[in-house]
Amino acid sequence: QVRLVESGGVLVQPGGSLRLSCVASGSIFILGIMAWNHHAPGKERELVARIFSGGNTQYAESVNVRFTISRDNAQKSAYLQMNSLKPEDTAVYFCSAHVMTFGAMAYGEYWGQGTQVTVYS
Repeated sequence: QVRLVESGGVLVQPGGSLRLSCVASGSIFILGIMAWNHHAPGKERELVARIFSGGNTQYAESVNVRFTISRDNAQKSAYLQMNSLKPEDTAVYFCSAHVMTFGAMAYGEYWGQGTQVTVYS
């Protein structure tokens, strides 16, 4: 079993900053791409940022420059530094990862439970 647990989401004012954390655990043989996604009520879940195992990153245009994704492979963790937050950033933020488990022959995609980020003055 693979588990992803997010933390760090809180209420912040516009212009504020947050740092979200995601820790992966379980039967992990290879931890591949890790990503942050968000889901606002009434909207579809969208990719925010992702990071490859070697450190290459990609961002949605709406968060580029303001957000930074990083990872610590030794800790099996990913982080999202969120700066200059806007009300439209309000959403549940989910961590996801591509994982090859012990004994598996292919990667599977796993998701955390989400953490709420609310940007409101």
